[in-house]
Amino acid sequence: TSFSTPKKKKRDDGMREHVTGCARSEGYYKIDKKDKLKYLNNSRAFAEEPPADTQVRNRARCEWDLRRSEQRRLLSSFTGSCDSDLLKFNQLKFRKKKLKFCKSHIHDWGLFAMEPIAADEMVIEYVGQNIRQVIADMREKRYEDEGIGSSYMFRVDHDTIIDATKCGNFARFINHSCNPNCYAKVITVESQKKIVIYSKQHINVNEEITYDYKFPIEDVKIPCLCGSENCRGTLN
Repeated sequence: TSFSTPKKKKRDDGMREHVTGCARSEGYYKIDKKDKLKYLNNSRAFAEEPPADTQVRNRARCEWDLRRSEQRRLLSSFTGSCDSDLLKFNQLKFRKKKLKFCKSHIHDWGLFAMEPIAADEMVIEYVGQNIRQVIADMREKRYEDEGIGSSYMFRVDHDTIIDATKCGNFARFINHSCNPNCYAKVITVESQKKIVIYSKQHINVNEEITYDYKFPIEDVKIPCLCGSENCRGTLN
């Protein structure tokens, strides 16, 4: 018998309406070119990558979120009066001061500011190996035998010393001065003591960074070459 197949209609949203109510029972039917182009254009639009400026914004957003989480993590390790130290240490970690080391008129090498530094700001952290007093005594004798005349050991407390002789940063080049523009302070970050150099006053560009070593008084004197008006003449 021959009978006419009902024409398949389209719905308002453009999709073909199934007469039997099930797409599998109707078999294959041809798609119009207009519908095919519309489908391909939509698929291509989803497959394309976002513009370059969008990727840059997304990447910057991710970096900002990481920094914010790091700040919150460090904030939890500080309490009470240490909050200001935390904020400054955060700024020092993510936005380091521009410094350079070159020949100094005080002694050998020195550290100089390459940007203006306001008063009471963190300048740089004194980085090195944390060692005990016994190890410090052994290394001091070994350094003398090796011909290393300068000492880059900084005492944190009674038991801990930071040795920056062979594992340190630019902070070890800071020279002593009896009238310094900076001072050293011990702060605690995540239960770990750190030595940070603070500015006592405004520091201009190309001005040398100095602080008072505060060496203990000993019989064998170390001459001071800072040249300031109130120079004590010796470091110890």
